[in-house]
Amino acid sequence: MREHKTKTEASERGPFLLPMKKRIGIQGYKGSYHEQAAKHYFGKEIDVVPARTFQDLVRMGEDAGQTDGAIMAIENSIAGSIIQNYTLLLESHLKVVGEIYLRINHQLMALPGTTIGQLAEVHSHHMAIHQCRKFFHDYPEIHLVETADTALSAQEIKEKKLANVGAIAGKQAAELYGLQILAAGIETVKNNYTRFLILSREEVLNGHVPNKASLHFRVSHNPGSLMKALATIAEHGLNVSKIQSFPVIEEEWRYYFHCDVEFTQRDAFDRALDGLKRATEMLRVLGIYQKGETIV
Repeated sequence: MREHKTKTEASERGPFLLPMKKRIGIQGYKGSYHEQAAKHYFGKEIDVVPARTFQDLVRMGEDAGQTDGAIMAIENSIAGSIIQNYTLLLESHLKVVGEIYLRINHQLMALPGTTIGQLAEVHSHHMAIHQCRKFFHDYPEIHLVETADTALSAQEIKEKKLANVGAIAGKQAAELYGLQILAAGIETVKNNYTRFLILSREEVLNGHVPNKASLHFRVSHNPGSLMKALATIAEHGLNVSKIQSFPVIEEEWRYYFHCDVEFTQRDAFDRALDGLKRATEMLRVLGIYQKGETIV
């Protein structure tokens, strides 16, 4: 029985037993910016596993039966931090093992033959709408409708043949779903980038030299306690590239802090970490990884 199973698997995968494709969880659907970022980081030969929400994405990332890893947007250069994702990350068992910065280039698209003047509605994710509001100031008659995902909005226009309805999404979504681009690059600010975190159940470096870390800590409610923690980081030559506060739900006006630090020497980071353990009430390392590249 065991031998028969092996032969069956071999016949399904071909005579050379090619390695299985990596299954990478993304928030959104095929043609989304998450998929684009995932393929830049992992390579085009992956299977993306869509999740409707970020909560679903984290659950999939934790399940070895569903994915080999996940990619999650964490902040945008225009819209700022996605606060809920920091909380999801802290409450999960996933590790940050990498990152990538992707240029976001929004297109207005609709069924072929449609003109902007015919549009009654434009659908997209709330963040994409926020990033393109200035463009639509010239079209006050168009109703902007928030949806779960940019690419899903494009997909629904195609599948439901929605006349006089447009979508804001990436060029890859227009190509995938056969839609016509009515206006390109409609984002208000052209240097619009989203940072994505690469998440894994295990700490994996894949030959990369770590020079960045994501930390989560809490300090005492005493004067200068946060300053002491930040001074410890500075004393060892680390650069704080991001700091974000979160309320402690059980206690009024108390806060946790998420902090991304960059370093050139691993031993300097380790010494800073030892100092932070003494300067904080709680400290958790969410991941140590290599600073990500920027995809234009």
